[in-house]
Amino acid sequence: MIQMDATLVAAARSLAAGNPLGALNRVALRGDAPALALRGIAMAQLGDLVRAKSLIRSAARAFGPRDAVARARCVVAEAEIALASRDLGWPAKSLEAARQTLEAHDDRLNAAHARNLQVRRLLLIGHLDEAERLLDGFDAAPFPPASSAAHELIVAGIAMRRLRTKTARAALARAERAARHAAIPGLAAEVESAARLLDTPAARLIAGGEERLLLLEDVEALMASKALVIDACRYAVRDGDHVVALATRPVLFTLARTLAEAWPQDVPRDTLIERAFRMKHADETHRARLRVEIGRLRTVLGALADIDATKRGFALTPHRASEVVVLARPVEEEHASLLALLADGESWSSSALALALGASQRTVQRALDTLASAGKVQSFGQGRARRWMMPPMPGFATALLLPATLPIG
Repeated sequence: MIQMDATLVAAARSLAAGNPLGALNRVALRGDAPALALRGIAMAQLGDLVRAKSLIRSAARAFGPRDAVARARCVVAEAEIALASRDLGWPAKSLEAARQTLEAHDDRLNAAHARNLQVRRLLLIGHLDEAERLLDGFDAAPFPPASSAAHELIVAGIAMRRLRTKTARAALARAERAARHAAIPGLAAEVESAARLLDTPAARLIAGGEERLLLLEDVEALMASKALVIDACRYAVRDGDHVVALATRPVLFTLARTLAEAWPQDVPRDTLIERAFRMKHADETHRARLRVEIGRLRTVLGALADIDATKRGFALTPHRASEVVVLARPVEEEHASLLALLADGESWSSSALALALGASQRTVQRALDTLASAGKVQSFGQGRARRWMMPPMPGFATALLLPATLPIG
């Protein structure tokens, strides 16, 4: 077993307090395994993730075969670095094995941290059900304030994605208290940033020819209303608990949205053809195709609404709902879900973006090239080391923009 001397203990305390420079002052010249691990964590806190990853791996190799707990802690540290650098392809099974090792050796604090990392990764790639299952029944109260704050941030993140704003606000209030107690400026700033998401526009309501921005709690209220919602944030049609997903059927969704924007009026056939097929000049072939697609839309929306033919086109008629509205992104953008991921200010690889969006890497790369040409994203590095980033989107929450799963076009 590795023994922690006074210098290592002091360095570890500095890291726990969010003081990486204080830790480096104590261990910067040491090359033993525990010091390498602490140096790696310090470099990660300072933002040098490449150097941090190298040091953590060196520490893992330096620990002996009997140091299972220390090696497991290194795996957890490397997983956190991978998450911070948006390396979503990092082997999740290694983190699960490390967590089990830590739990078996009664290292509850680091095991809890490993669990939080697992949940954060699942949340980032839109696997909310798995994230909730992993978090179910977990109590962060016995842990230090910094760990409790991190846990509550995750709870708030899931609640915001589920449109449970009261739960999110309560979790953020607990996170704020814990962060204040921990006295770590970076953690307090992260909590403050998350709390601002609840007070910035998350979506845009289009109804009756008018538009207005909605906060997340407004979206929650809308979803609980009696309106038929054409959800352009999730590419679905909703009426209460009944949801028709159209993320993989963009033509049908475009038709549904166009009809909803005009409700209760009808929409001319040529307008539907132009919007759905991107054809400015319609002929009989396009009109025949429109009839086919309208028939398909009638079938998928059968339980929610009718689509009636009119003299000049088609009109949407809800079965139960008292009104029809469109819920759109705050700002319309061809690659909005891709930009929403990049809006966290971190640097992403194209493979990580593809994994998070559930799209092919080639499709994502084409979208990135288009956005780069427009000056909306930038890259650095070459080959497999190439990373993409952008400044955060000012003034808009991204909770509704993140994948669930969404097309990137």
